[in-house]
Amino acid sequence: MQQNRPTHFISAEVLTTQTIGALLTQNSQLALSDASRQRIQACRTYLDAKITGNQELFYGINTGFGSLCNIRISDSDIEQLQYNLVTSHAAGAGDPVPVEVVRLMLLLKIQSLSYGYSAVRVELVTRLIDFYNEGIYPVVFELGSLGASGDLAPLAHLSLPLIGLGEVWYEGRRQAAGVVLKLKNWEPLRFQAKEALALLNGTQFSAAYAVWSLLEAERLVRQADWNAALGYDAFNCRLSPLNALIHQVRPHAGQVQTANFLRNLLTDSEIAASEKTDVQDPYAFRCVPQVHGASKDALAHVQAMVQTEINSVTDNPNVFPDADLIVSGGNFHAQPLALPLDYMAIALSELGSISERRIYQLISGQRGLPAFLTHNPGLHSGMMIAQYTAAAIVNQNKTLCSPASVDSIVSCNGQEDHVSMAANAATKLRRVVLNLERLLAIEWMVAAQALEFRRPWKSAAAIEKIHAAYRAHVSALAEDRMLQPDIEATVAFLRGI
Repeated sequence: MQQNRPTHFISAEVLTTQTIGALLTQNSQLALSDASRQRIQACRTYLDAKITGNQELFYGINTGFGSLCNIRISDSDIEQLQYNLVTSHAAGAGDPVPVEVVRLMLLLKIQSLSYGYSAVRVELVTRLIDFYNEGIYPVVFELGSLGASGDLAPLAHLSLPLIGLGEVWYEGRRQAAGVVLKLKNWEPLRFQAKEALALLNGTQFSAAYAVWSLLEAERLVRQADWNAALGYDAFNCRLSPLNALIHQVRPHAGQVQTANFLRNLLTDSEIAASEKTDVQDPYAFRCVPQVHGASKDALAHVQAMVQTEINSVTDNPNVFPDADLIVSGGNFHAQPLALPLDYMAIALSELGSISERRIYQLISGQRGLPAFLTHNPGLHSGMMIAQYTAAAIVNQNKTLCSPASVDSIVSCNGQEDHVSMAANAATKLRRVVLNLERLLAIEWMVAAQALEFRRPWKSAAAIEKIHAAYRAHVSALAEDRMLQPDIEATVAFLRGI
């Protein structure tokens, strides 16, 4: 374990995406709080006492799974039942889940198990913590979850390395889990009653993608506002649509915040203060507060839903020692994530859609700007094809916004007859996020080029400062060159500001 890393204690304190973002940034290690350790142990002790010599059926503990829930499993086969559950459900397919998402899956699974309603042993949770702290990330696959009886296949792959099976990412390489366990001198775990079921039931695959997307979206939404401010001056727009009185009479929170940000940022801009000849500006500029604001309000709703989810117990059955109850329910069903994930994809896609429209306006040869923002249009194509790329990305985002949550395919012999498809909503949301980042980079590149043609007039001091820093990484386009390296350099620059 690396030394001098801050420690985050897993507890019942509300876990927020902001806290998670700080954990990742600081590379914090995890540890169980004493209270969490006691809750986990108390629940496990209760379950062991409850099932000893008891012929009552408890789902997944001494019965089969899914439509096989009425088949009694003998006490001598309970350990084999848990082993079989993990191996049989490891049926994922497709591309490996990105390591940064797997890391979040581990964190969220640890958090959920720590509340003491899942009846796992402390040893199991501490081994998950060991994986997280040592940078051992199971190889998980994108396809396989219906977001119904938990994210079964992805969580099975997350769990396999605990028993020495499957593969992990470790020290930058994909390796057999058994080999890495030997390197660490760790014995593979032997799952006891309920443990594999607690690992596989849950929404941590979908929730991890949701958390990753929210953390990225926080940065990208800010970038969209900066882009719009740069574009306002690059296109020589009026500031009147930002007037506070307009937004007081339609006070959606996101709209008001966006207008305030743009108005304050541009207050010292020479270009903004200059006399205008156009009475109104296109919607892509004039309606930035309304469009960006609506996406921000949508994200606030998603944030609230996800925060509840990541602080919940989502396996089945739930074990309540104080009430002397083992209750089978449906907390594993990911509908509370599926709808927000689809909603979030739409909200972010719209930020990209209006961004592309601003790109189009800037290269269209209006407002004193040359066509395609080149000094010699015809001989040079300038930023022409940058807009093509942006349009292609916008089109892909639109197709990705077809909601996964409206579909349901019956599984498990009809026992699981309504599923959420949250996992598919989650994975395609990530693609929308990555696409939006590229779109905003293209817009910044184009708007920065357009601003060159406003000289000697200057934009706001804050914008000029960032523009100057950007030019140290990507020079102005004096004549045609390959734009792909410029786009990638712009992405990298914007990630760092």
